Amino acid sequence: MATNDKQTEQLGSQTALPASPDAAKLERVANPHPDTDYVARFTCPEFTSLCPVTGQPDFAHLVIDYIPDGWLLESKTLKLYLHSFRNHGAFHEDCTIAIGKRIAAFIEPRWLRIAGYWYPRGGIPIDIFWQTGTPDKGVWIPDLEVPSYRGRG
Repeated sequence: MATNDKQTEQLGSQTALPASPDAAKLERVANPHPDTDYVARFTCPEFTSLCPVTGQPDFAHLVIDYIPDGWLLESKTLKLYLHSFRNHGAFHEDCTIAIGKRIAAFIEPRWLRIAGYWYPRGGIPIDIFWQTGTPDKGVWIPDLEVPSYRGRG
């Protein structure tokens, strides 16, 4: 999880896909507005991982919101990190919480929330939500705006 805080190494260069989430390297850049509370949002509507029991693919729509402090999460490395789950076997809860905890530990935001909207497995959709605490009053936190799974009816 080491990073070069003065510059990014992967941005602007061809980068191979990480073999696993543990092998993926996140990078961060200095927040140009550390004196301002604002929310940054990443949305990944095509997240995939593998069921650790059956090996079948699982699909999710992830939404990651955070209030930056000194660092911003570099988006290319986030994309590579999320893509590294494609051949990784883990339950929905593990994927969602592990992603949120790793990002929070790495960029140390004032607040972070992750929502994982997982498509049905065995006929039951599973939605996972985690956050680091309560955001400061006065910070506008947008709604997640992801509808609950309704199937075809």
